[in-house]
Formats: sequence, C-alpha cells, structure tokens
Amino acid sequence: MGLTWKKRVLTALLGAAAASGLTTLILLLVEATSVLLPADTKFGIVFDAGSSHTTLFVYRWPADKENNTGVVSQALACQVKGPGISSYASNPAQAGESLQGCLEEALALIPEARRQETPMFLGATAGMRLLSQKNSSQAGDIFAAVSRVLGQAPLDFWGAELLAGQDEGALGWITINYVLGMLIKYSFSGEWIRPLEGTLVGALDMGGASTQITFVPGGPILDKSTQATFRLYGSEHRVYTHSYLCFGRDQMLTRLLARLVESSPGPLVRHPCYHSGYWTTLSPATLYESPCVHTTPPPDLAWNLTVEGTGNPGACVSAIRGLFNFSSCEGRGHCAFDGVYQPPVRGRFYAFSNFYYTFHFLNLTSKQPLATVNATVWEFCQRPWKQVEASSPGQDRRLQDYCASGLYILTLLREGYGFREETWPDIEFHKQAGGTDIGWTLGYMLNLTGVILAEAPARWRAESYGIWAAGVVFAGLTLLATLGAVAVHLLWPRG
Repeated sequence: MGLTWKKRVLTALLGAAAASGLTTLILLLVEATSVLLPADTKFGIVFDAGSSHTTLFVYRWPADKENNTGVVSQALACQVKGPGISSYASNPAQAGESLQGCLEEALALIPEARRQETPMFLGATAGMRLLSQKNSSQAGDIFAAVSRVLGQAPLDFWGAELLAGQDEGALGWITINYVLGMLIKYSFSGEWIRPLEGTLVGALDMGGASTQITFVPGGPILDKSTQATFRLYGSEHRVYTHSYLCFGRDQMLTRLLARLVESSPGPLVRHPCYHSGYWTTLSPATLYESPCVHTTPPPDLAWNLTVEGTGNPGACVSAIRGLFNFSSCEGRGHCAFDGVYQPPVRGRFYAFSNFYYTFHFLNLTSKQPLATVNATVWEFCQRPWKQVEASSPGQDRRLQDYCASGLYILTLLREGYGFREETWPDIEFHKQAGGTDIGWTLGYMLNLTGVILAEAPARWRAESYGIWAAGVVFAGLTLLATLGAVAVHLLWPRG
C-alpha cells in the first residue's frame, strides 16, 4: 500500500511541475511584447573660430535618427581664453595651445566609450578669411598648429577649415529654425511633424569681420550664387544668403576711423561717433594692417594720432554711409548695396551676435518701434563721455563704440537690407533660442548628422506587470513541485 501511495504522490507532483512549467513558458512567450530600449547618445564637437574669439560647443543626440537627421541639443558651450586664432599670426603654436582648456572640458563630458566615434571640427570664419587674403602662409601655419593639437585628442577629428561666408549664413539659418521648432517639432500625439514652410524665420548675423543675411524669399532666387540648398528631416530647403566681408562690427569701426584719418588735415582727428569729452591716441599703422582698409595711408606713419569725440550723430551717420556703395544699386531692382543682388526681405527675422550685443546694451531688444529705436540711439550718442562712463560702470572696453555700432546697425538694416517702418517689428534681437546659442555651429552639426550612421535601438521582450507576476508565481510552483517530487523519491520509505 505504501509503495502505491508513493507512486501516486510522485506522479501528482511531477504532473503539477509539468503543468506549472508549461504555463510559465506560455506566459513568457505568448504574452511577451517587443519593446525598444532608449537609444544610446552620440556626441559632436564644433569649434567656432571667429575673428575676436573662439567658442567650443558640444552637441548630443540619440543614436537613432528622425528622417535621417539627428535631433540635436547643446550640451556645453566653452569660450576659449584669449583672442581669435587669426591674432596668433606671429606665434601659430599658441593658437593651438589656446584650445586645450575647453577641449579638456569637452572630454570630461563625453563618456570614454564614445570618444573615438565623436566627430570634432573647427570652422574659422571672417577673421581667418581676412588673414588668408593678407598672408596665406601665416593662415596655413595657424591651421596646421590647430590641427596638430586637435588631432592628438582621442576623438574623430574631421579637420580645421575656412568656412565660406555663404555657409556661415545658411548654417546660422538652420540653427535658428531648428531651435524654434520650425524645421521639426514633437507633437502632442507623440509624433515628429514638420511645420508649414511659411513659418520659417530669417537670420541676421554680425561677427567682428563680416555680416550675413539669410531668408526664404517670396519668389525664385534669380542669382543662383546667392542660393543655398540643403535637405533636413526629409524636406528640401532653398534660401537666399549673402555674406559681406569687412562689414562686421570691428572691421566697420576700423574702416570708419581710417576714412576719418584720411580726411583730417593733421594729427588731430575729430570723430563724430565718439562722445564729446572722449579722446584717445593711436598709431595710424595699426589701421592699415587690415585688408578691409583701402584708403591711402598718411605719408608718415611714425607720429601718433589724437582722436577726439564730438558726439554728433548726424555727422556719424553721414560718415557711416560712406562705407556703403549705395549708388551701385541705383536703377536696379532687387539690390542691397555694393551691387549685390537681394530679393525683398520677407517674414520674421532673428538678429543675433553683434546685432544683439549692441542693442542689448542700448536696451532695445524689446521690439520697440523704429522711431523709438532711432531716438534712443541718437540720444545716447549725444551724451557727454563722463555721463556715459558714470551710467555704465565696469562696462567693457567697447563702451565708446556703442554709438557707432548702433547707428551702423540702423543704416545697414534700413538702407542696406531694406527694412521699413512697417517691417521693422519683424526683427527680433536674441542671443539664444530655446536655451541654445544662436550661430552656425548647431546648423553644421545637424548637417553632419546626415552623414553619421544611425544606430538601431536595441530590442527587448517585456511583459505587463500582471503577466510578469503570474509567471513568477507559476515558476515558483514549478520549482516547489519539482523539489517535492525529488524529496518523495529520495526520502519516502520503500515499505
């Protein structure tokens, strides 16, 4: 009788183990669903080597893509200590060494496993364009020194190159429209969608040596040399863009002063854009080092000049107008200045870099009417120098230049680009958009992600919590039944 009961109990336990085990297997296989794990993160580094300074930006994006373009965000912005790399013409090695501090910050941010595949690029803008015109050998030495330093980093160095002015303008346009969600944005339904093209924003950029305008015109672009075309998020974009070398803030101030020196009979130069009571001395030789200055230098460059401010905004505007060749556009339609083709401005514009810095100082970034802007700049220019110094303690060394910069921006936007009183409200002055610095670097990285291979997100099988809990219970029952069967077989007495 004992042996019969043992067989019965053993059979029951083995049957229960088999049933619960089969149930566990069914729960794992039948109810499991395939899910995508979060994509890994990729990184990219871009150095913006401008005329006055260099800034490093680190960007990151999910390893998978949206319509063949990465969804990129800014992870770090680091301003390199010292001037722009074009200032190291006499000591090229120092240009490369100056980048080390920010490069170390970037490496600390990027996981070691991702460094070898992280692209790094240095793009030099108008400052190096001018140096290349003046002395191509010196420019080549600087690029070589920079490349040596960056090439030794444990990253995928893509090179140090001169960025064309047209590319600088077009990439800045991409940056603005991307961070504003005009190229692609995430909908409430959880999908990436492309807004209507009519909402795209124009870009107004001004560096130290050049200024750029980029926008989508209302009709065809007649001069194809001013057209930039690119494909992002499955859509093709055509924009008008032009870069004016020597029309950046610093070069404008240099050219303006050189013209005033040329028209002065002696060593005293009266400067209408400087405040009354301001004066300084300078060596005229420094003015003629720039390739942007085409006026005839004085016969004797040994003596210093005394520059005295007169605080006359009307005379300042007249002097600034002399920097433009407006007569070359007389009788021509779709022309800005210097004979350059430009369709009529259209839509909203974001003005950044030195456009923003100048108007921010003058408290004119709140979309004030054109009449208010004009009156504010003129009133500032007429203030005595002592009053300007007292009202702006601790301001930067450019304090005396804000009058000229403000009037120059007004002249460029109104008489150059053709903004009128009714279109002036379309211009917004910003440093950042969506927490991201505005410039060409993010646009470059977005274009770059188009040639970086995407990684497929990892797949895994997962169950709902209820199914998972049931599976755990049945797995436990299987284990208990199996152990019970083993115990019965080994410990049940034979008779």
